[in-house]
Amino acid sequence: MHEHASPRQALEQMIRSGDLEGLLHQAEAFHGHRCPFLALGVKAGQYALNYLQDHHHEHEHGHSHGHSHAPEEVVAVLEGINCFTDGIQAVTGCTLGNNGLIVKDLGKTAVTVARKRDGAAVRPDFREGMFARYPAAGPLFEKVMVQRQATAEERHRFQHLWEAIARRELEVPLEEQFVVAKQTIRLPDTARKMETAVCSRCGEGVLAAKVKAQDGQNLCLACAGEGYYLLSGRGIDSFPK
Repeated sequence: MHEHASPRQALEQMIRSGDLEGLLHQAEAFHGHRCPFLALGVKAGQYALNYLQDHHHEHEHGHSHGHSHAPEEVVAVLEGINCFTDGIQAVTGCTLGNNGLIVKDLGKTAVTVARKRDGAAVRPDFREGMFARYPAAGPLFEKVMVQRQATAEERHRFQHLWEAIARRELEVPLEEQFVVAKQTIRLPDTARKMETAVCSRCGEGVLAAKVKAQDGQNLCLACAGEGYYLLSGRGIDSFPK
């Protein structure tokens, strides 16, 4: 085995030490901007990884191993798609690409982070209360983000307030933001079927599981004119509808 520093070494040190500001800075580079729900995702992810490390390893082996879980060891089951999602991905390292991210399109700001080998898990569920702590944010959020009818000055003021709230939310006790459930879950089979084929019409490679037989040809969904699922910020939709 090659001896080299883990690409996540700096992140793991921040996770273990509770450096939420440092983690938020890393997530901001990934997400593109700083906002409260990104901060909440960072906070939930950091808490979940430390919980699984400290509590379950101590229960099973009588001591902690002293390192955070690697992305290949845990799964994050998200229950909605928003800025919170990127905070979770940035901290836990669980993504769609590495098969560590599962999305239940329930429209909730909640995540279950589970250890793959035994299903030991913790679920932070965000409870709406943030706007009550910042009365000025609600009306601005409505004008800027919902109605999209804000003036340039209002957008500028909202951006600074939104970033300030993100910093403040790092300091709010976690129990005031989330209802946390410790549980053991059964993880779905996420093993990928990697066999590939070539579409008879467009000549492009496609997963064999997605091929449609049509008039003696093996076609990709696009060439076959078949519907497919579309994952976007709106959630998971059938396309075309």
